Amino acid sequence: VQLQASGGGLVQAGGSLRLSCAPSGRTVRSFAMGWFRQAPGKEREFVAAIRRDVPNTYYADSVKGRFTIFRDNAKNMATLQMNFLKPEDTAVYYCAAGSFSCIVSTCSDLLRRREKYDYWGQGTLVTVSS
Repeated sequence: VQLQASGGGLVQAGGSLRLSCAPSGRTVRSFAMGWFRQAPGKEREFVAAIRRDVPNTYYADSVKGRFTIFRDNAKNMATLQMNFLKPEDTAVYYCAAGSFSCIVSTCSDLLRRREKYDYWGQGTLVTVSS
């Protein structure tokens, strides 16, 4: 499975961008989908995720209320809508797909773990200017 990510770019603070991620050869419903990001000199960190079986979503505190992750089954892609962007959102964003399931009591933890995901996209750069 290959993940094709797109939608990065340069935007001013307060603006919006939409990132998309499409898995080749499999339906997006087959996976838990996550977005992670890595800023220069920092570790890759969790941003948002959606469960495989039901569309429950999870967010890092730093993006909650500004970012929305959703799955478009008709287009077979997972999308991260980013609003009210801040300079500190500047990073390379990676989409990830995992075949794992989770239950309500464990999803919040499991979906945040990089090692749970089987496939990774190539990364797309988001730059937010002040």
